Amino acid sequence: MTATVRPTNLTFTPLNANLRLKDILRTLPKECFQKDMKKAWTAVFINVLMVGLGYASIAIAPWFLLPFAWIFTGTALTGFFVISHDCGHRSFAKRRWVNDLVGHLFMLPLVYPFHSWRLLHDKHHNHTNKMDVDNAWQPFRPELYAGMPKFIQGAYQGMRGRLWWFASIIHWAIMHFDPSRVETKDRHKVRLSVAVVIGFAAIAFPLLIATLGIGGFVKFWLLPWLVYHFWMSTFTLVHHTAPDIDFQEPDQWHAAKAQLAGTVHCDYPMWVEQLCHHINVHVPHHLSTAIPSYNLRMAHESLREHWGDYLYECRFSWSLMKEITDQCHLYHSEDCYMSFKDYHRQP
Repeated sequence: MTATVRPTNLTFTPLNANLRLKDILRTLPKECFQKDMKKAWTAVFINVLMVGLGYASIAIAPWFLLPFAWIFTGTALTGFFVISHDCGHRSFAKRRWVNDLVGHLFMLPLVYPFHSWRLLHDKHHNHTNKMDVDNAWQPFRPELYAGMPKFIQGAYQGMRGRLWWFASIIHWAIMHFDPSRVETKDRHKVRLSVAVVIGFAAIAFPLLIATLGIGGFVKFWLLPWLVYHFWMSTFTLVHHTAPDIDFQEPDQWHAAKAQLAGTVHCDYPMWVEQLCHHINVHVPHHLSTAIPSYNLRMAHESLREHWGDYLYECRFSWSLMKEITDQCHLYHSEDCYMSFKDYHRQP
C-alpha cells in the first residue's frame, strides 16, 4: 500500500505511555482556569461592535470593496461562535443559565442550534482523534470509502480536497438538526435549540427579504455566513489534521497523546485571531475545556515551557492547506494517511 506518512515516523518526541492529562494540567498556572467576567463581557461588547461595524461597511461600501466587508463581517461572526463555544463548555460564566442564554443568542445569526452543537462537540473532546468515534473531521478508512456509492465518494473527495471550506455547512446541516444523534435524555434540549433557530430564521429571513429583496439577503446574511463557515471548516480541519498526526484505534487510544500531541497550534493573521478570540490556540483548550478563551495564550506559553517537545505548531498559509488537502484523505491503521491519488493507483 502506498501512503504518505507512517505513524512511526512522527517528528515530535514520543509521549510516556503512563502520562495522564492531569499530569499535564498540574503544570499550568492556576490563573488559566479562572473566569474573569470583566474580560468575558468586554469581549462580548467588542465582538458586537465589530459585527455592527462589519454590517455598516457592507451597507456603505462600493461594490469593489464589498468582498473585504464580507470577509471582515464573516470573521467577526466567527467570534460570535467562539463566545457560544465558551458558553457550551461552561467557561464563559459561572451560572449555567447565563451560558445557555448567551450561547443561544450568539448562535442565532448563524442559525446554529446551541445544545445540539454543545452535546456533539463534547463527544469530540472526549474522543479526540479516536478512529470510528471522533465526530470532527474523522478520515474514512479505505475499505469504507471503497464500499460507498460514487456520488458519496465524490462528495467526500471534495470536502477532503479543495472544497474543504464547504464541509462545515454539510456538518451543520446533517448533524445539528437531528435529536436522534444525542442521548435520549438530552433530546428535549436539542429540540429547544432547533426550535429557537428555526423560529429566528422564520422571522428574520422573510423580514430581510421583504425589506431588501433576495439581493439584500445574499449581501447581508448569506455571504458573511459563508465566510464564517470558511473559518469554521478551516479551524476545525487544521486543529487535528496533518500528514504526521495519527488517528488512534479505539483500543490503543491515549488521551494525553491525542489532546497534547494530536492537537495543532496554528498561527493566523493577528486580526483573525483577535476577531475569533484566539480559538486557534487550541492545545490548552483540548487539555481542559475549563480554560476561557482569553486565558488560552497564557496556558499555551506554559505548555511551551514544560511540554514544548510534544507540541505541533504551524502557520496558516496556502501551502499548509495544500499539504492537508493533497495528502490527508483516507486513513489506514498501520500506514496512516494516504491520498486519493495513491489509493486509486493501487492495483
